Amino acid sequence: MQVILLERVAKLGQMGEVVDVKPGYARNFLLPQGKALTASKGNIAGFEAQKAQLEAQNLETKKEADAMAEKLGGQQFVVIRSASDAGALYGSVTTRDAAEAATAEGFTLDRKQVALIAPIKILGLHDVAVKLHPEVECTITMNVARSTEEAELQASGKSIQELAAEAEAEAEFEIAELFDDIGSAASDDDDLDVAPAAADDAEDA
Repeated sequence: MQVILLERVAKLGQMGEVVDVKPGYARNFLLPQGKALTASKGNIAGFEAQKAQLEAQNLETKKEADAMAEKLGGQQFVVIRSASDAGALYGSVTTRDAAEAATAEGFTLDRKQVALIAPIKILGLHDVAVKLHPEVECTITMNVARSTEEAELQASGKSIQELAAEAEAEAEFEIAELFDDIGSAASDDDDLDVAPAAADDAEDA
């Protein structure tokens, strides 16, 4: 079916264009979201009459979106989740979680503006696209960690694999030090046993 676009729609067209789309896509997405109207003569005439006003509104909202994109783009938001030693989450981080994390830091963001291809299911830093306007998009980073300390380490550039390897190396070092202390203590005991014996030999002589 044919529709007239009321705003730019990615991979479809610009505001004011009449395009062919599948009826289901129009009924389930474009029309209820207010992104298009059926391309009847009346709707096309109505759009032409309001075109200047619609373009002015679009320009204003685009300016607002551009301003927000400058502030929001490149921001990193921490989400704390339980996960296995291998980094797999017990659950997932969704568009709602991303929007809530940004909102908690003072940004007004709706989950519908967050473009996640699939929920995040592993620890680490994940770049996420945010669509603030049909013509404005920016990228934020979700720092998914098991603790704020781990999030800080990840933010400094360390991966969960590197953190795990460091923890393992530290544990091995502590064990090695423990065995060294035990060996040293045993050596001291041997010295104490030898000293009296040496003294007895001297007396006999």
